Amino acid sequence: MRPFSAFLQKHMRPLGSMLRPVPPAPAPVKPVPPMPIRRRMPRTAMQTVADGTLHIACPDPTAEDSVRDKHLAKAQHLVRQERWDDLLSAIHTADSNRHMTPGTMPIADLLSFGARADVVHAAEHVLMDGRPAKGAPILAGIEALEHELTAQPGNHIMACIVAQAHMDIAWAWRGEGWDVEVPARNREAFTAHFDRAADIMAEYCPLTLDSPLLAATCCALLGGVERGKRRVSDRYEALIDLNPANPRPMRAMGNHLLPRWYGTYAELELEARRTAARTESIWGAGGYTWVQFDAISCDDDACANLDLEFFVEGMRDILTRKPDAYTANLMAAYCANSIGQSFSGNDQADQIRSQIADCAHWIVREHLRELHPMIWAHAARGFDNNLRVHSPGRFAASGKDDAMRLISSLFKSEISSGKRIVFTETGPVAMEC
Repeated sequence: MRPFSAFLQKHMRPLGSMLRPVPPAPAPVKPVPPMPIRRRMPRTAMQTVADGTLHIACPDPTAEDSVRDKHLAKAQHLVRQERWDDLLSAIHTADSNRHMTPGTMPIADLLSFGARADVVHAAEHVLMDGRPAKGAPILAGIEALEHELTAQPGNHIMACIVAQAHMDIAWAWRGEGWDVEVPARNREAFTAHFDRAADIMAEYCPLTLDSPLLAATCCALLGGVERGKRRVSDRYEALIDLNPANPRPMRAMGNHLLPRWYGTYAELELEARRTAARTESIWGAGGYTWVQFDAISCDDDACANLDLEFFVEGMRDILTRKPDAYTANLMAAYCANSIGQSFSGNDQADQIRSQIADCAHWIVREHLRELHPMIWAHAARGFDNNLRVHSPGRFAASGKDDAMRLISSLFKSEISSGKRIVFTETGPVAMEC
């Protein structure tokens, strides 16, 4: 592993001396499983939202939000107290035991995110306008993490934290514009941080160490590899096999196998079926659905080629195996909002999207018991990993409004006959007003 001093020397070379072409793409997508956004919503008791005809429980925070916030706060606290041994031990335990939140977010990922959050958020703030102000301490935070890495030789958990921090900072330098719009200095900083992350990870093997966190970090490294040299399916398969109960790598793999990124439609279909076969004992047909989940919402050809019957069977299997509020909201919002509001003019794709959107009827009636506005808000924006939420309150409110409107439309016959829909613990009930 090259020392951090070598990275600094490389980082400070004159403009253009360390350029490597950034892979061309219509817009940047971070090739990592979706990460949590720190929520700062009011802590209140269970609420019920109603518009006169629809009544549904709306917990704030949800059980999922509470668990995620707890682990993020724990990691930040331990780092600020410089209790690295306690933090690394907690991450190792969570990673080894595949501990996850009710919404299947790996707790090791949350703790790792919390461990680097202060450093990454500080860098993002400095780079808010696309470039740091003169004299801004852009490397101060990552230098501190590198110092801790030196003090923890051979610790793959610490290596993951520092490598992930480098990649997060790289994406902050990269920004969200088209490749041709990225300034030369930002490109070279992006490349330098990814090169450093790759150096850190070079000595570790996820399979040997039996570490999903390490495998996820290796998948994230794909964002800095030149087009044509990526082995996307191999890396994601390793991660999926290490923790098949986590659907996020399946979703990420499907998205990154689209031709606009690193794969082909044939590879997407093949890997979706292979994943379904390998994870059948956990998800039934759901592996196929998870791999296609994000890909078909943003790509007409992928949607047009979908095995619709297999996909819907997978949704039913997922909800049978994960009958919790988070998954019910995710699937309902996906069908009604992500898919139901994304018709494009491609007849074959739109016909399939229409049939997937119709699944919202049985999902809501059979599985929905409470409303999670944040999920609906993210669904309206295609579950964009790059999305910056400046006002969580307004963002959640937009999700609630979308959800109430779309769910009400599913009960239009009952509502038009003068009834109100009340969601109970056993499902929605039509009651006389």
